[in-house]
Amino acid sequence: MNRYPVVFGCAVLAFFSTVCLVGAQFDPPKEEKKQTTLGKYVNAKQAYEMWEKDPKAVKILDARSVAEYVFVGHAPMAVNIPAEFWTGTWNPGKNKYPFRPNPTFEEHVKAKYKADDTILVLCRSGGRSARAVNRLAKVGFTNVYSVVDGTEGDKVKDALSYYNGKRMRNGWKNSGAPWTYKLNPELVYIQPK
Repeated sequence: MNRYPVVFGCAVLAFFSTVCLVGAQFDPPKEEKKQTTLGKYVNAKQAYEMWEKDPKAVKILDARSVAEYVFVGHAPMAVNIPAEFWTGTWNPGKNKYPFRPNPTFEEHVKAKYKADDTILVLCRSGGRSARAVNRLAKVGFTNVYSVVDGTEGDKVKDALSYYNGKRMRNGWKNSGAPWTYKLNPELVYIQPK
C-alpha cells in the first residue's frame, strides 16, 4: 500500500485547518455600528484561540470603561484602555447614560503597542470596539480586529426565555474562555489626574 497519498492528504488537511483557525474572521457584521474601516473581525471564541496559539504576538485590548472592566470582569490577559468614558449624565431622549470619547485613547494604545501588532479589541458587545478600531486605523494601526460579540455578548431575543433581554448569547464571558475579576495593576487603566 502506498502511504504517500494518505500522509500528503493529512498534511494538507492539517495545514488548511491551521490557516483557517489563525486567519479565521467573520464577514462584516450586519449591524453597521459594528463594522470597521479595516474590515477585520473575529468572535470571542476565535479571539481566545488566536491568543492561545501565540500569546506573545496577539494582544487583547479591552476598550470598555474601568468600571465595566473591574465590576463585570474581564479576560485575564486583557489590557484595559477605555476608548470612551461613561458620562454619568442621563439622556432621557435615548433612555441611557451615554459615553464620550477618551481623548487620550490613541496615545495610550501607541505607548503600549506597535502599529503593526495584532490587536483584538473587546468592548461589551461589539459597537464600541468597532469605533475603537476605526480610531486606531486613523492613526496608523493596520492589524486591529473587532471582537464582534464582545465580552458580554448579544441579548437573547426570546420572550419565553428567562434570559430574554440579557446578554447570554455568545461573547467572551459566555464562550468558556478564561474570565476573572482579579485586577492586575499592569493591565488596568489608571486615569491620569
